[in-house]
Amino acid sequence: MSSRRATHAGSWYSSHSRDLNSQLDGWLSKVDVNYRPARAIIAPHAGYSYCGSCGAYAYKQVDPTVVKRVFILGPSHHVHLRGCALTKNSIYQTPLYNLEVDKAVNAELMGTGFFDEMSSKTDEDEHSIELHLPYIAKAMESKRGQYTVVPILVGSLSPDKEKKYGKLLSTYLMNPENLFVISSDFCHWGKRFKFYYYDSRYDRIHQSIEALDKKGMDFIERLDPQGFSEYLEKYGNTICGRHPIGVFLNALSALSQLNGMSPSMSFRFLHYSQSNQCEDFDDSSVSYAAGVLLMS
Repeated sequence: MSSRRATHAGSWYSSHSRDLNSQLDGWLSKVDVNYRPARAIIAPHAGYSYCGSCGAYAYKQVDPTVVKRVFILGPSHHVHLRGCALTKNSIYQTPLYNLEVDKAVNAELMGTGFFDEMSSKTDEDEHSIELHLPYIAKAMESKRGQYTVVPILVGSLSPDKEKKYGKLLSTYLMNPENLFVISSDFCHWGKRFKFYYYDSRYDRIHQSIEALDKKGMDFIERLDPQGFSEYLEKYGNTICGRHPIGVFLNALSALSQLNGMSPSMSFRFLHYSQSNQCEDFDDSSVSYAAGVLLMS
């Protein structure tokens, strides 16, 4: 069976299983279970020293007793995609234990004609999916070997394509045995990212960044794909997972339009943080947020 190596272990997070397990345990132990069972989560994908504690707020709400399959929607950082792509590997390695790719679902999705296949290099270069794998392994460790993963690399989609992929994935999201992980950091601000939005109503730059992020987070909590898209168009916020989020919101919109089957849905952000509190225009920071969808 072909395997994807844990190519970012040892740099973005620990490659030693004991250290990694201890670190994840430490973050998760500080978070309460107060919004479970998660049907979907939004969580960051930066180095664990920056965002590991933030991710715990989302992963703590995962109930492994109900999950049999984990979809991971991550943005493409290294290759330009006009659609979405799937892995050709059967196994995704982590320092904790290896995760099995769901071949049947992969085949179903490929059969729609709407998905490409990632090259091995694209798969191993991309961190937006890999950074979630150890957390998934940890959250699901009581069901080790009893669940599968479906990694989906999301390209630079138009709003119409976000709607198309959202509708396609909505039937999977409807199934309570499926957990969706939406991989996204939030605002990338400063000279490193060439993004300098500042609202002078705030005394400090980091306060303006937080307010900008929370405007977008409000649209997500309202499950409003059009509002989120218009917000991005207006402010240009550098949310790297904006397209996975757009697909996710459109999947929920498709579910809400089902005649006689519309589920009850509620999304809530549980935590927000920044890698650095910017004070001047020579600073840089990346924002992180952890949110959870409940559905019944």
